[in-house]
Amino acid sequence: MPDEISYDARVYKTEVYKGSRVTTYKVRWKVGRRLWKEAFRTAAQADSFRSALLTAARKGEAFSAATGRPTAWERTKAETTWYEFACRYVDTKWKLASAKYRKDIARALTAATPALLAAGRGRPEDAAIRRALLRYGFNTKQRADLPNDLAETLAWIARNSLPVSALTGAALARRVLEQATGRLDGRNAAASTARRHRTILANAMDYAIELDLLDSNPIRALKWTAPKVSSQVDRRSVVNPRQARALLEAVRAQQPSGARLVAFFAVMYYAGLRPEEAINLRAADVVLPSKVRQDAQDDDAWGELHLRSATPDAGSEWTDDGSRRERRQLKHRAEGDSRIVPTHPELTRILRDHFGQFGTASDGRLFSGVRGGELPTITYRRAWIKARQTALTASEQASPLARRPYDLRHACLSTWLNGGVYPTQVAEWAGHSVDVLLRIYAKCVVGQDELAKRRIIQALRQS
Repeated sequence: MPDEISYDARVYKTEVYKGSRVTTYKVRWKVGRRLWKEAFRTAAQADSFRSALLTAARKGEAFSAATGRPTAWERTKAETTWYEFACRYVDTKWKLASAKYRKDIARALTAATPALLAAGRGRPEDAAIRRALLRYGFNTKQRADLPNDLAETLAWIARNSLPVSALTGAALARRVLEQATGRLDGRNAAASTARRHRTILANAMDYAIELDLLDSNPIRALKWTAPKVSSQVDRRSVVNPRQARALLEAVRAQQPSGARLVAFFAVMYYAGLRPEEAINLRAADVVLPSKVRQDAQDDDAWGELHLRSATPDAGSEWTDDGSRRERRQLKHRAEGDSRIVPTHPELTRILRDHFGQFGTASDGRLFSGVRGGELPTITYRRAWIKARQTALTASEQASPLARRPYDLRHACLSTWLNGGVYPTQVAEWAGHSVDVLLRIYAKCVVGQDELAKRRIIQALRQS
């Protein structure tokens, strides 16, 4: 009988079953005359669950004869709505998450939420629901300062949000996953976005289990084929040296900020910097060789860039200090780690010209806006779009060739590899592991097939 309760609860020692592949931990307890068991994959999960049962039994709480669990747990599950839980999950992750990951979490939860809203009266427009959730509801920093019209929208969402326990239904869980990994028009989202959103949603469900809102993870239980993500660089996007120099000259010709952007793009092409690393470059990070004579050509003058941190553009609403960019450690590096990258003589001359003509910003940054402030992302993106229109042919503009400033980094690393620089050295300069480097740039290393053919011919001649 579902309404029957019992105060007679006993919790036993956890049983451990060691199989050939996995070890299972079973928590055993009795409610009245019925014995209950719950299996876990780790000892920590089993201990946590057993401790919670012991605490409830020692407090004299009522246990449900239908589920074997404290009735207080069932009330919590029934009363906690999806929106309430999702906000709690966002707040839990906020402190340690990067600004970009905070935005990713908000996007994933915003995409999933419409499937968990009841059809209540006065439903706001879908666009208003998405805006309220993404910019305020699932943003710990902004939630308290939302405008009145969106406050009403979030209030409607809170009233009409289904309980988290509704996700135990496979059909609803499937609908939530499909919405989180799809687009508004019903088509599949980009492969990387679908994978990321599914991971975030599954992690959120793990947190729901920690809070005893769910017994198992409904997202991980669903069969889902992860879309394939190509990590390899498209060779068609990689410029050759002639094209790269033409693009830099096209940037230089632009007014009013083109000339001051040449060195910014040059450090990506000649030194393989990521845009967020180039933006954060300071005078103290640049070590140039001294000039012996004023008219010296410095044909063999190599300098160094000492990279210590990066500032990815995440948006002011996602950073703690309200700036558009968040200062962080280098990608794939621990806090405080650095790397040194050599500057080709051409880059050395470009940097010297930049120092002589523009100096540095007040805080020592090499690259800034026309008025001395932080270099806006939109400024260098527009300059790059215009440079492609000027320097490339119509067919090249229609191709993936140098479509993004980031492709200059790809061109740099491809040039190093094709020039015969050892992959271990390229990986060190680029801030990659060797295996990741070779996997990403496998299609950009040219000439290896012809070399292999010649070796096969030679081997057959000798046999």
